[in-house]
Amino acid sequence: MRVVIAEDLALLRDGLIRLLSAYGFEVVEAVDNGPSLKRALLEHRPDVAVVDVRLPPTFTDEGLRAALDARREIPGLPVLVLSQHVEQLYSRELLSDSSGGIGYLLKDRVSDVKQFVEAVRRVADGGTALDPDVVSQLLTRRSRDEPLKALTPREREVLELMAEGRSNAAIAGKLFVTDKAVTKHTANIFAKLGLPVSEDDNRRVLAVLAYLHA
Repeated sequence: MRVVIAEDLALLRDGLIRLLSAYGFEVVEAVDNGPSLKRALLEHRPDVAVVDVRLPPTFTDEGLRAALDARREIPGLPVLVLSQHVEQLYSRELLSDSSGGIGYLLKDRVSDVKQFVEAVRRVADGGTALDPDVVSQLLTRRSRDEPLKALTPREREVLELMAEGRSNAAIAGKLFVTDKAVTKHTANIFAKLGLPVSEDDNRRVLAVLAYLHA
């Protein structure tokens, strides 16, 4: 599985290269700035890109903008974003493009090697990998809106786990309930949010998060 890495901190960049290489990924290029990232993505067309949001030269949204630009030329290019903080605008822009795998993790999660590697693989396979803290803050941001107020506490738990990319079976295991109960909660959530029910895990996560960002 071929990977392009974009990280301006040399130690973290080297650590990502070593970590992913140890788990069987082929790091085809690692860059430290936005323009080089876009060039590398268009040149290599990797299976997944691991991208820091803030890169030179602007140290604002350079990394994400380069990745989004590349996705316009390579539809569905899987992108896993790393950030120090939850950037509401950045995540909204990323989630607005529903083609291909996407992920948004806080850099602290890289310390959990297994979780990080699983997230990279999931995004490369076209899935979704969202940090629980990101999901929580997105839900909190919309907590004043009437549709979310209509959700029960259990439905909000299911929604958060759903947005992390978990299947119904995984949610059931996490909450110690039956698959049938999760299916019922999921149907209620979609009904209350005015979204069509879908068995496609990636599409349903994107649909819910796109709504939360609207």
